[in-house]
Amino acid sequence: MHSVTMAFMTRVSFFGSLAGVLLVPILSAQSGGAITKVDPALDALIDPNATVEKVAGDLGFLEGPLWMKEGHLLFSDLFKNTVWKYVPGGKPEAFLTKAGWDKDEPAKVTHFGPNGMVLDSQGRLVLCQQGNRQVIRIEKDGSRTVVADKFEGKRLSGPNDIIRAKDGSIYFSDPPYGLPKRSDAELPFCGVYRLRADKLEVMTKELAVPNGLAFSPDEKYLFVADGPAIKRFDVQKDGAIANPTVFFDLATVTRRGTPDGFRVDSHGNIFTSGPAGIYVISAEGKHLGTINVPESPANCTFGGKDGHTLFITARSGLYAIQTKTTGATK
Repeated sequence: MHSVTMAFMTRVSFFGSLAGVLLVPILSAQSGGAITKVDPALDALIDPNATVEKVAGDLGFLEGPLWMKEGHLLFSDLFKNTVWKYVPGGKPEAFLTKAGWDKDEPAKVTHFGPNGMVLDSQGRLVLCQQGNRQVIRIEKDGSRTVVADKFEGKRLSGPNDIIRAKDGSIYFSDPPYGLPKRSDAELPFCGVYRLRADKLEVMTKELAVPNGLAFSPDEKYLFVADGPAIKRFDVQKDGAIANPTVFFDLATVTRRGTPDGFRVDSHGNIFTSGPAGIYVISAEGKHLGTINVPESPANCTFGGKDGHTLFITARSGLYAIQTKTTGATK
């Protein structure tokens, strides 16, 4: 879940310049504390006086946060090749080492560690390994099983984000960030895949750099970050996806950066990472406001005792803010 390649920068610059002229003065005038409010509807989701708290720092490049019902957060570190465990009020401890790259020799990419994580229908951790270019499952005894590494005999490029559908199917994105250079790809496309009953199927080949993933609460839609846009697909009865449309284009709000990882709350609002912080987008695709974060975030998730804490992985720091909403649950 990285910054988009230079191929998209011209488009971002064009729309961003327009956004800078039209929006920046308005946002500055409405800024208060950690929250930049664009629409009054944001108040129903976040208290205007809520603040972002840094709860851990001095780590690597943080990603893939996953709240566990046991009362702790797991999150990935692509630089330190580690999955960390964080108990609120404590300090992060290593949960998995050699979590994204298990070879003894150095990786050829900088972001070689683990990335997105999800629990399968049996409660086992399923993990994207960006360096190893595969998806693994952590068994109850701690052993690791490769569940996806090739499609039609060709290696994946670098599994990135991962989610689970209500029927137990697992979907993941496969952009080129696990590769030293794009030309090293064995597959001619960057896909979104579904893993169901140990069968790997490609859901779409049409996206340039598929990244963050999330379902709407009713699973009628699948949202996928692709360059500066979050695109929405209709989910068919058989779990296939169709009819992609641009749901939200970050280039209309900021002249730099792209969406990365994101979460959907129980009302269908999207909380997406971006260059300034977490951008809150309504279920209708309207920018409601931004949670400003000192470091540029890569991902976020809901958790905490009541589910109202939004945990934010932002470069080398882990941040948290209290909200009035919770994540969509299965």
